[in-house]
Amino acid sequence: MTYIFVLAIFLLLMFLPQWWVKYIMQKYNRSINALPGTGGELAQHLIDQYQLPVSLETTEQGDHYDPQTKTVRLSPQYFNGKSLTAIAIAAHEVGHAIQDHKQDQLLKLRGVMVKNAQRFEKLGSGIIMTAPLLGALTHSPALGFVIALIGLLTMGSIVLVHLISLPVEFDASFNKALPVLEAGRYITKRDLIPVRQVLLAAALTYVAAALASLLNVGRWLTILLQR
Repeated sequence: MTYIFVLAIFLLLMFLPQWWVKYIMQKYNRSINALPGTGGELAQHLIDQYQLPVSLETTEQGDHYDPQTKTVRLSPQYFNGKSLTAIAIAAHEVGHAIQDHKQDQLLKLRGVMVKNAQRFEKLGSGIIMTAPLLGALTHSPALGFVIALIGLLTMGSIVLVHLISLPVEFDASFNKALPVLEAGRYITKRDLIPVRQVLLAAALTYVAAALASLLNVGRWLTILLQR
């Protein structure tokens, strides 16, 4: 019963941020004609204003900044949309471009780790799955356990990536995007609270991802201990 209770709490903590992020994004995605431009127009304006050596394009793969190609990518609904969500997301992604332009070390570290994390996660899963076989072939359950533990630690690298992403995302939202929006008077004082919520939601997307990765590692750890 204790295990079920802990699991239920963990699942709640994992899905609650995810639900809240989606709720906030949708809540403030209503079109507002009084806004000076679309998300895409704001992003291009900021790129020009700060003379960032980056390009801007639409994508179906989720809003993000690609430091490898120096590209800010926005989904069509935010690129073409005139809503508080659209301009906040646009400013957030340009915030990452500003971080890159200023050679932010955490952003660089995340980029390096992202390249290898998914590869390590797959490698870790493979190691864990083959550990019992190796233990049986060598007639050493302890060796199989150690190998599986190594695989588990390898899988955990993706959790580390998400944890490193948190300060990077919060910096893009509140140290880059929000001051830019306030200084340029792109939003009114009345819109400041909703925009803050959208920027927080943009940063918290990695909290849900980190918890999901941690749950996956925990699931494998439970299987490993049962063996």
